[in-house]
Amino acid sequence: MANRSQVPAARTHGAIAPQLQGAWLTRGEEGRFSAYLPRDGEVLRWTERPDGGWSGPESLGGDGLNPFLAVGQGADRYVHLVGVRPTTGGEGHVELVHSVQFQTGRPAAPWRSIGHSNGKWRWTGNPTVAVDAQGRAHVFMRNGGGGLSVRAQKDAGGWHPWWDLHGSGTDPSPVAAVNGEGRVELLTTTDKGLLRYVQEEPGARPVRQDVLPAEVTFGTLATVTGPSGHVTLFYVDKAGEVRAWSPDRSLEPTTVGEAVGTGRLAATRCLIDGFDCTVLAQQSDDGRLALAAYPSEQEADGITWSETGDPQGDLATVLTRGLDGRLVAMALVGGVQLITTRQKAAEGLLLEGWRSIG
Repeated sequence: MANRSQVPAARTHGAIAPQLQGAWLTRGEEGRFSAYLPRDGEVLRWTERPDGGWSGPESLGGDGLNPFLAVGQGADRYVHLVGVRPTTGGEGHVELVHSVQFQTGRPAAPWRSIGHSNGKWRWTGNPTVAVDAQGRAHVFMRNGGGGLSVRAQKDAGGWHPWWDLHGSGTDPSPVAAVNGEGRVELLTTTDKGLLRYVQEEPGARPVRQDVLPAEVTFGTLATVTGPSGHVTLFYVDKAGEVRAWSPDRSLEPTTVGEAVGTGRLAATRCLIDGFDCTVLAQQSDDGRLALAAYPSEQEADGITWSETGDPQGDLATVLTRGLDGRLVAMALVGGVQLITTRQKAAEGLLLEGWRSIG
């Protein structure tokens, strides 16, 4: 389970299970949600209706995409989609492609190639995308040398060339975030420890910081931007403990609790009893989704896991919150079925029953 996010993907019922990165459940300006899933060479979208039901799936195209999708959303609520598509440049060669949804339920922009950090090249890792305060998408990926590269949108349209950020031996699934000042950060790990890239100025090339020695399980990373505006990285260490790291808060890697499984973490902030809390999710060893929460940026309080729902096949989980501040969770079960739940309007972190949307 530790590298579930990594491609080439495992097969599910004879098909390749979709792989997802980032905020693949998004909330529009009016409060309705959209969910995205790569399937059969295209991206499908489900859209929440005003009555709380869901419509879809609708095709957003893709022209033969691999079963991978990275999603990022800006403060303008525009949703940026990044896929991986085979090219004719050679066997196994791929390129990254980009599209944007500007409004909930509306058609997305045509898919356009943004190339590959190594030119005509094979898959080297799962891209991730973050959108800065000016609405510029930044697409990060592990390159052919095992380091990181990024391609960023320009102010006046178009894209900068790929920037090599250097590094080596990095996690195939890095995570990107936007801090409270609207600048992009990229966080990953190597066999030697934790690695962070930060923008010193808006729109600038992210700068690599020194590796912090740590033992990290690849494929478990998740981030949250806290009420202070600083980014916190969560990961599972080699001893099976969930740790939090936030260098701008001078928070060294700190144990918040034991992991309940070995797979990827998901994280968000929401309101619990009127308090700003950070919620973590992970699939437990018995196949159920487990949640834990603590007051945001108070890692010393630790976490206690509570399992929800029934045992499932492999889960890919995303967490976010509604306009009312309550938690919304969605999971892709076994690579084929989308299920969702919401936090009840009651005390504590109580959830409604899970329901399928497609």
